[in-house]
Amino acid sequence: MLKNILKFTVATSLVLGGLVIGGTIFAAKEIDKAGDELQDAIH
Repeated sequence: MLKNILKFTVATSLVLGGLVIGGTIFAAKEIDKAGDELQDAIH
């Protein structure tokens, strides 16, 4: 019983951690792209 709860907790943590990391990388790429477009517009 306890092992199953522990496995579930670990799996959930990994999934949430992966989503956070993936989201951060995606957001950073989008911001970088927007920054490039902004620079092109300024110059």
